Amino acid sequence: MSDPPARRPNVPAPRLIGTLALAGALAGLAIVFVHQWAEPRIQAHRAAALRAAIQEVLGGPESYRTLWVEGGRLLEEPPAGADTASLDRVYLGRDSSDRAVGFAVAGELPGYQDVIRLIFGYDPARRQVIGMKVLESKETPGLGDKIEKDSAFVAQFAAAETPLLGVKPGRATGAVGEVDMITGATISSRTVIAIINERLEALGALLDGHDTEAAPRPVASAETDAARGSSVGEVPASAPRGGRP
Repeated sequence: MSDPPARRPNVPAPRLIGTLALAGALAGLAIVFVHQWAEPRIQAHRAAALRAAIQEVLGGPESYRTLWVEGGRLLEEPPAGADTASLDRVYLGRDSSDRAVGFAVAGELPGYQDVIRLIFGYDPARRQVIGMKVLESKETPGLGDKIEKDSAFVAQFAAAETPLLGVKPGRATGAVGEVDMITGATISSRTVIAIINERLEALGALLDGHDTEAAPRPVASAETDAARGSSVGEVPASAPRGGRP
């Protein structure tokens, strides 16, 4: 005769519920711990990427500082009590002789797959783009991602006169501001152009009219800027990369 099947232990419902609750609490604590450990590192990485991008699109300025957009003005300090995370801002670059070289302006719009975020340099004296760099994109690999990987496309934005006009390859007329879009990625290409045009439409008058000869405020440390929620203060080109993006 075969042995009778072993009886499963009868676990009381309260004990089972308590075990599951404890496991859930421990998992939640682990998630919180990992988030607290990773978040500062993520923010530091984003800040470093932003600082490098500002340098790139402004052609390597000696320094740059944040200007806050508020009430139709560009302010050198954020309004008292304002949530700086939600405030619009631009970055004014200066050369070694303390002359303004232009503004770095960030913007975003929905692309083909997801939101495209970029930053571009703008010279208000010439009404020209200085350079463009994509900060974040999830466009189709091999097609839409060429907006950041295709050097010929990116190079077109250097010294491009505004407003920009996207044209299909081979259909350029020689008009100022024309940018050849990428074959197979016209939506992504058009989004890049639209971001720049829309940001300049919104901020162009402020940038054109800002007194760039005004004396800059004292150089701020990364710690001071981080404490008040600034992305970058007056930052020398050789400054350590850190802080909030």
